[in-house]
Amino acid sequence: MRTAIIAVVFLCARVAPGLSLAQQTTSETDIGGNWTISADIFGTKIYLGMELKQDGEKLSGTYTGDKLKQGTVSRGAIRLVAVSEDGTTSDVTATFKDGAITGSTIETDPKDADHPMKYTFTATRIVPLEHGAAQRHEFTPAVFYRQFSPANKPVLTVAPGDTVHTTTVDAGGTDEKSVKRVLGGNPETGPFFITGAQPGDTLVVHILKLRLNRDYAISDDGIDESAMNSDLAVMMKDNGKSVRWHIDVAKGVAYPEGAGPDLANYTVPLKPMLGCIATAVGPAQAPPPTGDSGGWGGNMDFNEIGEGATVYLPVANPGALLYLGDAHAEQGDGELNGNALETSMDVEFSVDVIPGTHLNQRRIETPTHIITMGLSASLDDALKGATNAMAKWLNEDYKLTPSETAQVLGTAAEYKVSEVADRNSGVVLKINKSRLTGLVKKTQ
Repeated sequence: MRTAIIAVVFLCARVAPGLSLAQQTTSETDIGGNWTISADIFGTKIYLGMELKQDGEKLSGTYTGDKLKQGTVSRGAIRLVAVSEDGTTSDVTATFKDGAITGSTIETDPKDADHPMKYTFTATRIVPLEHGAAQRHEFTPAVFYRQFSPANKPVLTVAPGDTVHTTTVDAGGTDEKSVKRVLGGNPETGPFFITGAQPGDTLVVHILKLRLNRDYAISDDGIDESAMNSDLAVMMKDNGKSVRWHIDVAKGVAYPEGAGPDLANYTVPLKPMLGCIATAVGPAQAPPPTGDSGGWGGNMDFNEIGEGATVYLPVANPGALLYLGDAHAEQGDGELNGNALETSMDVEFSVDVIPGTHLNQRRIETPTHIITMGLSASLDDALKGATNAMAKWLNEDYKLTPSETAQVLGTAAEYKVSEVADRNSGVVLKINKSRLTGLVKKTQ
């Protein structure tokens, strides 16, 4: 393990909370299997993985992804020595008791052998994910959060396969009854704790229904500076005022209230979407604000994350900790005004977990397309990120050669600018599923 850069391998299994010692082990000293480690490193919790194979008193396997050089267990006393590819040694002394392993690790970097690092940990045995009878949850939020933080208390526990119906406030913190509930900045509903989800897994979020629950939305009349040249900036210099839009659900349109004669008959079709959907970042990361985005999702502001879409997000904490919010009644590509048609919404979604995939970037799927997203301060870099992510996806699913990958991308790629209004600009790469029907999936 190289904890300085938090290069961690997680294992594709899950915690078995509530199981008795007899259920979790076949004998008092049987510690073979997969484990999730909760380590305290300089006061920060970090989740790691361990895989052990037992043959009598001898242990083999990996510790935080590094191969064991030696390992023993005797009457519950455990000793492990793991060595990484760069020569860093993890010397582990631990005890197995009541179904858990507790101990300490001395990690020594050969380039700085005089200053070894010591930390304590607790490891919990993990078992394969199980699906029970699916349940439907009606959840009324009482609190909304403004960071994608792992420290926020989960508001509801749901199992893979379950469905949740809930509501969001708008980006300014106002609910469906026009009551201000929280400071603005994309306050989120959640986090939802997903049983069985472990670091290294992928959380699957199916957006089943999005229903507008009030008759207005708020936007403005500015254009984001990243989308303007100097001439347009001069033209727009006096803009930046708030614009209120009327939502007519029966007719399926919205229009600006109090519009002048030129926009008196201007309407836009309603296309509800979620600007934000995310899993909490890992506990070693500073919690990002809900206006930010990254590999964990966040404020992506992509107008195809609507009803019928599926979002795949990496899991960095037990339970995944799912957040969602920033509902839009409609948004053009790029969110050029800095705000879309910001409103509150009723949301219905279901969740599932894919074990051990080690996804590090969000992925999106609609009924017609698979979609990757690049996020960067530079649109050029965002485009490169989207392309790299799609090449990786195609390679994982179809095991294409580099030449084959290039041929598919060159003939099937569709690009859109999804976002320019925030710290990160977004570019998405879409491939129509019909283009992939001639390929054979080779995933295990």
